[in-house]
Amino acid sequence: MRDTATGDAAWREYFGFPEPYENQADAVERAIEAGKARGFLAMEGPCGTGKTMAALTAGAHLVRDTDLYDRIVVVTPVKQQLQQFVDDLRTLNAGVDEPFDGIALVGKRDLCPYGREGKFPADASTHERCDDLREATARLVEDDGKSSGAAAVAEAAVGGDPDDEDQWWDPRKAQDLTAAARPDATAQTTIGDDTLSSGGADSPYRPSQPTAPESMAEGDDPPLYCPFEADWYARNKGSPVGFDAGPNNVVTTADYYPAAVERGTCPHRAMSTMLQGADVVIGNYNHLFDPGSRPLLAGILDENTFVVVDEAHRLEERVRDLLSDRLGRQTIKQARNDCELLVQRARQSADHKRQVREVLSAREIPLEAVDGAREFYDDLLGWLDDRVESFLDAEHEGWRARPERLPERDREIPLRDPDTVEVDELTEWAEREGYDGKLWRTLPQVGAAVEDAVDQLGLTRQPVCAAVGVLAAQWWERDHSTFLREIELEHSPAENRQVDADYEAVYTPGLLCYNCMPATALREVFDELGGGVLMSATLEPLDVFTRVSGLDALAEGGGGSSGNVSGDDGSGSDDPTEGERVVRTTTYDLPFPPENRASYLVDVRPFTARNRGNPEAMEPLGEEWNATRDEYAHALRALARSPGNVLIAMPNYREARWAGAYLDGAVDKPVLVDESSSNEETERRKQAFFRGEGKVLVTSARGTLTEGVDYDGAKLSTCAVVGVPLVNIGSPRVRAVQRAYGDAFGEDNAFEYALTVPAVRRARQAIGRVIRGTDEVGVRAFVGGRYAPDARHSVSPYLPAGVREEFTRMTPDFLADQLSAFWRGRR
Repeated sequence: MRDTATGDAAWREYFGFPEPYENQADAVERAIEAGKARGFLAMEGPCGTGKTMAALTAGAHLVRDTDLYDRIVVVTPVKQQLQQFVDDLRTLNAGVDEPFDGIALVGKRDLCPYGREGKFPADASTHERCDDLREATARLVEDDGKSSGAAAVAEAAVGGDPDDEDQWWDPRKAQDLTAAARPDATAQTTIGDDTLSSGGADSPYRPSQPTAPESMAEGDDPPLYCPFEADWYARNKGSPVGFDAGPNNVVTTADYYPAAVERGTCPHRAMSTMLQGADVVIGNYNHLFDPGSRPLLAGILDENTFVVVDEAHRLEERVRDLLSDRLGRQTIKQARNDCELLVQRARQSADHKRQVREVLSAREIPLEAVDGAREFYDDLLGWLDDRVESFLDAEHEGWRARPERLPERDREIPLRDPDTVEVDELTEWAEREGYDGKLWRTLPQVGAAVEDAVDQLGLTRQPVCAAVGVLAAQWWERDHSTFLREIELEHSPAENRQVDADYEAVYTPGLLCYNCMPATALREVFDELGGGVLMSATLEPLDVFTRVSGLDALAEGGGGSSGNVSGDDGSGSDDPTEGERVVRTTTYDLPFPPENRASYLVDVRPFTARNRGNPEAMEPLGEEWNATRDEYAHALRALARSPGNVLIAMPNYREARWAGAYLDGAVDKPVLVDESSSNEETERRKQAFFRGEGKVLVTSARGTLTEGVDYDGAKLSTCAVVGVPLVNIGSPRVRAVQRAYGDAFGEDNAFEYALTVPAVRRARQAIGRVIRGTDEVGVRAFVGGRYAPDARHSVSPYLPAGVREEFTRMTPDFLADQLSAFWRGRR
């Protein structure tokens, strides 16, 4: 069916429910219009808009009823939202004659039977061990008569797909490997008792990792291999699992993992094979934006792909992290030792030197280049230690005698002035020492040659120098405007870990190349795709979002602002000039009954570091207690006394401790104080908040409990955000981002784009936790003068018009009476 219907009738065939919500039909049609124009829609729609089904419906229509798209790719940073897309796609499929084949993706670590069952050595990561087994298996299944060489084997081992026109593997060899991994056919064996079980399924293989049969191995030391991987080759890279394994043709890990294990095939290979034929692929941000993960989707990220980017307000922050590279000290040390191993072998004898030179010559790398890389890495380690120690000497006198007294938090050591574009200290040191660009640029090739040599010479080692060489070359090549170079000290106290320097007892050091400006990379990613939707409950101001996300530059065909970015009316050119793409925007208001919610703007003096004092010295009504604290205490007390569960979001965890201590004696309900902790501890605290009678939970507005948590039903009745939750503006990274944004978007916009807008979105995410359904009742409050429209440095302009209209401005003196009146009216 192609272009046989238009408008409402066409997409309703795919809509999964009897009738759309308010605004949902409009959202579907706007997404379709943008998709047909080969463009993008940036959409703000709060809870209740039905964004997930709207996006899937629009994509389904574009895939089935036009010649523009072959598939939909969905990415979301939230596991809960990934499941929502799975559920909605299954609902959509239940109502169509020909269901859309869908698959949800997870990482390799979750899909390796040996890794999941703890069969790998404790000192080996699942990812690294899996790659080693894949490479060994690929070599074992090579067809002697049709081999395409080591390059094809290596490509296949890491998950790529070399040109299969001349098939380089032998399925019969692969079958022999799977047979060799099964229990002895002559023994009394039982599947499940004598075989590896994982994910609720019993595999056909022995629990331990098998070694290659002597007849297939070269030399006296048969390598370990993966029979699950071998089975994939035995099936000619096919999957024994189909989309019918999941409800309504949508498969998740719970569906394809046990099915693949039971049939003896690698679950990750089964997933990778299925996704190539899927109509809808659902994954996380890494699959689309991380250069290391994108190869999994090779072949389906093109102009025939309609993309849905969920929770798009997180795009800048998450992609910035994905595009920032960290090179740890221990990894540099390993790279040094990789080179040292080869150099030392060459020094053992003339015969060994000849062997080493021969294997290196295959990549045209002389032994002297390996020795030069070894020397560079060794000197780099010395420089890194000296720089960290000089920093700690300046900051913490006497730390060497008592390193355990160093601050228990991560530290940043910027290697240039974050406010100025200049060469970093490490690069300057390298040039002084004679390590110029020629050496840095050759490190990837040297590393790859060393890894080949280690493998071919049969040396017992898992080298890392190829990857280290790539990151080192990028350190040299990348510009100093977009990237900030730092030393990052991760707080990681050593227990049984061996350390080389005193400070490593407390910190794990690394070189960080921090991406300050993700917009360029985002534009390039979006430009490869046919069109799509970027959506969130908090995208406003949309003109800022389209600029920082790279959409503006895409609309203009390169950089800068664009006239093709349209406003809320959905207008905009459907016929852009060559190289330009259509970008549209729209915003929807909260659709639930306004009488079910009270929204207050509590006008108190701005909560700043200058006027609030030290929270740890603030005993109620004590000597240090000041007028600012008194105003906020008054407001918090009134809000915390609201019936049911109350969430108080303070600017940071330090202030959360103060608020929790104060409220503990001011209200007659339990007060829980959140802190920066493990996911498990945070989950326990959240569940304690949900259980029993009403409580107060005090947290940081930048914590994990204010975003992505579903406080549905009676789990939350009131949420207050205190102050504007800005990040630490003194952080070198934050300063570097602000400076980079000033270059890209103008100095007048730098602070607004880099800091204020993300902070306001954080605040809106928090208060958005309260009302999650039509029948839910609750209170939302912004506590702080900067939310007022006439305040100095007001953030009111960054709130959507509908939000500004709903919030009633008042002082703390009137808040308690207003709250009481609201709750009386709900009883």
